[in-house]
Amino acid sequence: MSTQTGDPGHGHSPAAWTAVIIMLVAITLGTVALFLDQWTLFYVGVGLLVLGPIVGWILTKAGYGVNGAKSAPKAH
Repeated sequence: MSTQTGDPGHGHSPAAWTAVIIMLVAITLGTVALFLDQWTLFYVGVGLLVLGPIVGWILTKAGYGVNGAKSAPKAH
């Protein structure tokens, strides 16, 4: 059971969107590379897949995360 009372925001932030988009591009690139038997391109995709969460974390620390100083909350 969670003791948290507030809504954490579910990742609706520029940091989360940027991380997810980078990882989606990485998975698409890796899939195409495997289809074309291009191992160098595949490993570029793997590198981007690792880079996505790191970029998201950096943007969160820079204030673009949920409830960050530079992130405007959306009205529902």
